[in-house]
Amino acid sequence: MDDVTLREYRQGDLDAMYALDVECFEAEFRFSRRAMRGFAEARGAISVLAESEGELAGFCVVQVEDQVAYVATLDVAAPWRRKGLARRLMAVIEAKARAAGARAMALHVFTDNRPAIRLYEAIGYGQAGVAEDFYGSDRDALVYGKQLE
Repeated sequence: MDDVTLREYRQGDLDAMYALDVECFEAEFRFSRRAMRGFAEARGAISVLAESEGELAGFCVVQVEDQVAYVATLDVAAPWRRKGLARRLMAVIEAKARAAGARAMALHVFTDNRPAIRLYEAIGYGQAGVAEDFYGSDRDALVYGKQLE
């Protein structure tokens, strides 16, 4: 992980972020290019990107509103999975959200996304409910949250 640099979102990052989102998620779970830009550039957005040798290894985008930071997306390129990058991105995003006034984190995760569920639970997120059909017909999401200290 020493060869990974974390940084904030900059103009010009959108194409690489969108391409990674396409790589990470099936069509029904990914964002459009326009939605990705909207999340990354919105007021209250916090984005952290991970780069290695000029390539995007992963990123996380949250929206902070009313003291809650909502994780819009967490994407990690296949070669970087199960190496601690997602944990590192989440730790940095949580610290930035706390600094921006957030007191809690929230997110949705597809009920069949076992690796993501294991990650979130391992880093202290607890299930708060189920959002039926969140990703479309018969594609429910689990709602997770975490208090920031």
